[in-house]
Amino acid sequence: MQAGPSGDGLRIGVALARFNQAVTDRLLAGALEALGHHGVADDAIDVVLVPGAFELPLCAERMAATGRYDALVCLGAVVRGETPHFEYVAGEAARGIGDVARRHDLPVAFGVLTTDTIEQALARAGGARGNKGYEAAVTALEMVHLLRVVQKF
Repeated sequence: MQAGPSGDGLRIGVALARFNQAVTDRLLAGALEALGHHGVADDAIDVVLVPGAFELPLCAERMAATGRYDALVCLGAVVRGETPHFEYVAGEAARGIGDVARRHDLPVAFGVLTTDTIEQALARAGGARGNKGYEAAVTALEMVHLLRVVQKF
C-alpha cells in the first residue's frame, strides 16, 4: 500500500535547530520546497527555531500538544567532535522525537543529520547526497496519509 504525499489542507509544524546553521538553513529550504511542491500552503507552515538538536524533542512535544498540526518535521545537524557529546545529543534527539510521535499519535519526521564531518552534513543538505530536509518533509506528508488509511481498517 502506498500513501499519497498530497499536502492540500494540511497544517505542518517545523522545528529547526539553529546549531550548525549553514547546514540547517539548507535543510529548512529543502523542507519548505517539498511542502510547497506537495501543496501545503505557505500560511499552513509554522517554523520554530530552537538552539540545537537536543532541544528539538521538547519543542516538538509542545507543538504536538497544541493539536494544531497534522504532522511535524524536526530538522537539525549533529556533527561528531572529539568528545562523546555527539552520541548523547544524537541519541537523545532521536529518542525524544520518536517518543513525541508515539505519545501524540502524530507523524513527526526525523530530519536530523548525524555525520562525522561538516562536509558530510552539507552533502546531505542540498549537496551531492540530496536534501534530507526535503525527504523528511515528504515523509511527514506520506505518514499523514498512511495513518489515515490504516485508521480505516
